[in-house]
Amino acid sequence: MNILLTGFEPFDKEAINPSWEAVRALDGWRCEGALVHARRISCVFGAALRELDAAIDELQPVLAIGVGQAGGRSEITPERVAINVDDGRICDNAGCQPIDQPVVAGAPAAYFSTLPIKAMVRALRAAGIPASVSNSAGTFVCNHLFFGLMHRIATRPAPALRGGFIHIPCLPEQAASLPGMPSMSLDTVVDALRIAVATALTVHDDVRETGGQIS
Repeated sequence: MNILLTGFEPFDKEAINPSWEAVRALDGWRCEGALVHARRISCVFGAALRELDAAIDELQPVLAIGVGQAGGRSEITPERVAINVDDGRICDNAGCQPIDQPVVAGAPAAYFSTLPIKAMVRALRAAGIPASVSNSAGTFVCNHLFFGLMHRIATRPAPALRGGFIHIPCLPEQAASLPGMPSMSLDTVVDALRIAVATALTVHDDVRETGGQIS
């Protein structure tokens, strides 16, 4: 069995992207009999989905999880829902800035993650790692990839494949030049992804407990 973890290249003039640093640390790790494969994805609308499709075609994974940086967040945040809209606050790495465009024309407005996101949050908190369910993956390339993944799962069914997306905080070396920016060490993020992957492989019916937010 194969597991696909994706992380993004740096963007917005950053020198590193913690999502790629974290997932590449897990490349070759075995969990519950499955082998993790890390893939670096372009921070470019359209190209990101082509690269994701190629990786899924190659690996035929049982689990596919996208990981992305969420500056300003202080926790590991499994995403609940991907929405069918691209609305770039900034340009992607190819200089494109779609505004109010669908990720996939004619597709549903949204897809839910098929990961046990609340069980993942529970397991992370039990390990002493700050975590919560997120109800918005934004409208940049992270959500673009997340929606594309879930659309593929919905329209090209592979019986064993489940997927979703996890946002992670910035690294301390990034936050050092951004006063007030929350951060989390790379070692902690890697440990968190190990827990998230193991939970996703072993929990098939998510726990029922509050994960909602007021705003």
